[in-house]
Amino acid sequence: MTLVFEHETKGQRVLFGTGLAATHLAVETKRIGANRPFVVAGARHEDLLARARLTDAVRYGGIVEHVPAEVAADARAAAHAAGADLLIAIGGGSATGLAKAIALTSALPIIAVPTTFAGSEATDVWGVTENGRKRTGNDPRVLPAVVVYDADLFAGLPRSLAVASGLNAVAHAIDSMWAPRADPIDAALAMAGLRALRTGLPGVVAGDTDATEQTLFGSYLAAVAFASAGSGLHHKICHVLGGAFGLPHAPTHAIVLPQVLAFNAPFAATAGASIAAALGADDASDGLHRLCTSIDAPTALRDLGLRENDIEPAVALILPEVPPNNPRPVDAASLETVLRGAWLGSEPRPTGTEGMS
Repeated sequence: MTLVFEHETKGQRVLFGTGLAATHLAVETKRIGANRPFVVAGARHEDLLARARLTDAVRYGGIVEHVPAEVAADARAAAHAAGADLLIAIGGGSATGLAKAIALTSALPIIAVPTTFAGSEATDVWGVTENGRKRTGNDPRVLPAVVVYDADLFAGLPRSLAVASGLNAVAHAIDSMWAPRADPIDAALAMAGLRALRTGLPGVVAGDTDATEQTLFGSYLAAVAFASAGSGLHHKICHVLGGAFGLPHAPTHAIVLPQVLAFNAPFAATAGASIAAALGADDASDGLHRLCTSIDAPTALRDLGLRENDIEPAVALILPEVPPNNPRPVDAASLETVLRGAWLGSEPRPTGTEGMS
C-alpha cells in the first residue's frame, strides 16, 4: 500500500512537570523577553502568579464560557491599555479561548497553563460567540507559543469537570480519525492519546496524581491530532449547541460523543477498529460506554437545559456545518436521531451498513 497524505506539524514549546509550573512560567516569561504580561486567569490562581514572581502583571478575570464577543472586545481593550507584550492564560478552555481572542487581533504570544483537560492550549482554533452563534476558525496567531503542564494544578478540580473535560479530550482523539484533514500521523497521535486517556481518567476521578499526568499527556496528544485533522461532525454539533443554546462546553462533548461514535463507526471500519483497540474493547461504542460508565459521565442534554423543542432548530443550524467528508452521509432525519438520543441520554447502538474504511 502506498501512503499519500499531507500533514502540517504546528510548532510550540511544551514544558511538562508536576510541581514545576511556577518555575516554568517565570523562566519562559523571561526567555520570551516580556516586560508587561497580561494574565487571563481567575483570582484562585494568584498564588501561582506570586510564586512565579508575576504579581505586577495585569490580571483579567472576566472569563466567560464560549467567549462572548463583548467579553473579547473588553479583554482586548484592557490588554491594549496595559501595553501588554505577552498573554498568559491560566485555567480551562475558557481562559485559553479568551487569550486566543486577544491574540487573534494583537498577535501577542501566549503562554498557556491549563487546569483542565480541554486541550485548547495545543490548537490554533479560536472561537467567539455573537448573537447566539459561535464562530470558529484557525489562525497561527492564536496557537500558544508555550504550554506549561503541571498535575499539581488539578488537585482541586471538581470531579464533574475532570470527567467532562477528560471526555472532551477523548472527543478530540475520536473526531481526529475522520475529520476533514485527518491523516495517518493524526491517527497515530490520536490513538496514543486515547490509550493514555482510557487508562488515566478513572485514576483522575480517584485522585491519583500519576493518573492525572497520564491523562494530561493523553489530552495533549489528542489535541495535537485534532489541531491538524480539524473539526469533525462531533465538534460541529457541540459548537452549535454551545453557541446557540448556551450549553456548557465540556459536558456537551461528553454527552454527544457516544451518539456520534455509534453513528459513524459502522461506516469507518478501520477507524472504528483502531478506536476499539485503544479503548481496550472489541467494539468502539462498547469501549466508550464502559469508560463513560466507570467515571460516571453525564448522559443527557436535557439535564444541561436543552429543551426538546430545541432539537429541530438545532438540526437546521448544524446541517450546513456538517463536514462533506464525514464517513456516513448526514441528513436532517439522521441528525435529529443523533440529537434526540443525546437529549434523552439513551445508550447509542451502531446502525447502518458497514462502510469502506
